[in-house]
Amino acid sequence: MKHLFVLGIAGLLLASCHQGTAKQDVKAGSLADTTSSAAKPASPDAAILSFEKESYDFGKIKQGEKVHYDFKFKNTGKSPLIISNATATCGCTIPEPPTEPIKPGQESMIKVVFSSAGKMGIQDKVITITSNGNPNTSQVHLTGEVTQP
Repeated sequence: MKHLFVLGIAGLLLASCHQGTAKQDVKAGSLADTTSSAAKPASPDAAILSFEKESYDFGKIKQGEKVHYDFKFKNTGKSPLIISNATATCGCTIPEPPTEPIKPGQESMIKVVFSSAGKMGIQDKVITITSNGNPNTSQVHLTGEVTQP
């Protein structure tokens, strides 16, 4: 019991040291420079990635099954939308974004495949999309439950 208490105190001390370092970095200007660029207003002609649904619940599936879903979106901005990357929270979820630019007013989709092999229980897979749009990163969720086969 004493060992757990000592480990807990040590963890708190390490966490507080880390927070102090972050505050010093802000004072030094290193973090302030990175956050000021995020505050710049977006171009009025920027592409805008607008999803039809930002979350899809696949319900209950048996372990080992695969779920396929297409996240449909539209470029509601005034410039062509270029998706540079789409990543998921784990290797069990594979997103396939379009490779061609999406013209203003045009619709497209990001195909996502989730493999439930080795997974159990409630799942929430986050797919992060990076583009030239406003904002430049967007997220969609694939949720559901994996049960025994």
